[in-house]
Amino acid sequence: MKQKRACIYPKDIQRITGRSERYGRKLLNDIKNFFDKEPYQFITIREFAEYSGIDEEIINKYLID
Repeated sequence: MKQKRACIYPKDIQRITGRSERYGRKLLNDIKNFFDKEPYQFITIREFAEYSGIDEEIINKYLID
């Protein structure tokens, strides 16, 4: 079985939303603030799904390993 990534990056957000990579970086910072995370901590796919309202299965289709 192929292992999927656990965290999401700005480029992934760009693919999912069709917005710029800069928007992806800003959104990740907004999510970190929402979940009260430190700047060095990662955002998981589950956290992104919860924040954005997009189903995890749809997000996983856009992820490239």
